[in-house]
Amino acid sequence: MEIKDLEKKLKITKKSAWELNKENIENIFEFAEEYKKFLDFAKTERKAFDYILNIAKEHGFSDYKNSNEKFIVSNRGKSLALVKLGKNSIENGIKFIVSHIDSPRLDLKQNPLFEDVGVGLLRTHYYGGIKKYHWVSIPLSLYGTFIKENGEKLEIVIGEDDNDPVFTIADLLPHLARKTQGEKKVFEAIPGEKLVVMFGGIPLTNEDDEIKEAIKLNILKILNEKYNLVEEDFLSAEVEIVPCFKARDVGIDRSFIGAYGQDDRVCAFTSLKAFFDSLNSDDTIVALFADKEEIGSDGNTGAKARFLEYVVSKILEKKFENPSEFLLKEVLFNSRAVSADVNGAVNPVYQDVHEKQNAAIIGYGVCVTKFTGSGGKYSANDAHAEFMGWIRKILNKNNVVWQTGELGKVDEGGGGTVAKFLAEYGMDVIDIGTALLGMHSPFEISSKADVYETYKAYKAFYNEN
Repeated sequence: MEIKDLEKKLKITKKSAWELNKENIENIFEFAEEYKKFLDFAKTERKAFDYILNIAKEHGFSDYKNSNEKFIVSNRGKSLALVKLGKNSIENGIKFIVSHIDSPRLDLKQNPLFEDVGVGLLRTHYYGGIKKYHWVSIPLSLYGTFIKENGEKLEIVIGEDDNDPVFTIADLLPHLARKTQGEKKVFEAIPGEKLVVMFGGIPLTNEDDEIKEAIKLNILKILNEKYNLVEEDFLSAEVEIVPCFKARDVGIDRSFIGAYGQDDRVCAFTSLKAFFDSLNSDDTIVALFADKEEIGSDGNTGAKARFLEYVVSKILEKKFENPSEFLLKEVLFNSRAVSADVNGAVNPVYQDVHEKQNAAIIGYGVCVTKFTGSGGKYSANDAHAEFMGWIRKILNKNNVVWQTGELGKVDEGGGGTVAKFLAEYGMDVIDIGTALLGMHSPFEISSKADVYETYKAYKAFYNEN
């Protein structure tokens, strides 16, 4: 056997997904355009929920009570599951793809509004793992859900329309920053309490009376006239501050996408598309979209809330008249799952934090992450070799361009996903998703080719036995 043939047979050779998809580039770019529209619409978990719900209804899905084969199970407007019942025996398990639709952001505090030195301001509390310095001196939008005292629900968005005002956090000028910021570690340079959003600057004036906090009062007057809000309404509200810029092509060849929230909405979008393209599968398949992953999956809309268990109970009610607790456990134990979450691609200018032989490269296909966690695999799911072998087989069979990856060098850091919470049920689970640059920044970068390969991987998972 020739040396080149031997090398091809025996060695792992990574190739660019672009090189392996020369005949498919038009489809890749078309897929990316739809994905960018999703990113522009779904900047919060509530907006992502609305998008998924509306698309599901267009595909003939309805509420659990109104459908026997294709139905929706929703959870408080922040997480949901799409279910398609199959003809294969449910006792053999279900195929789950679980992504999350929350992203790092700034939340307003419950009592956020104040004024100082001629500026009306909003106090925030950051959500998830951010580099705080990323969030200053950029244009920001406001997404609010207000529940008024009478129970009325009001949703507002300010900053996304070209005619809207935007908001920002004013950074300190370099002329005065040497001691306050420059002599500190980068993570300490901007404390969380300094992430204060500029919200207004015109005082409400009255010739007869001296008005205290006149700028704040004018802001409240505007909010009341436009939205019928009073200050107390902020106490029963969820208001999120996110970057206002749109998803954009990056690179002279338009090979990349830059946008906010690609962790993990890239996996949410691709799993949604794969789910709808797999409705002929003989298996029962579920696409579940979770909240709160960025803060440890806590809360009643996160993966720890046993929502998946609730969804399976609904499935069993469709299949059996009086399903038992044992049957629920058996189905979960026999199920297979993909934790659909991103990984970090090798950063070309910070390569030293990666062990490149076992790291994902952007543009080289979807990333399969056998284990997550940190240090000695603490807080990790670690997929069994048997399940990894099955995943390998179906990806290769379906011509998916894929690679494996870890999140940085062993002692450099690490991170977690929802995989470990799914594994608690005994099911086989592995992480598969798109590798990103600038993860958790306001402008994350993905490769269009990797996004498309992620979709192909999820579709292969749903359709293979």
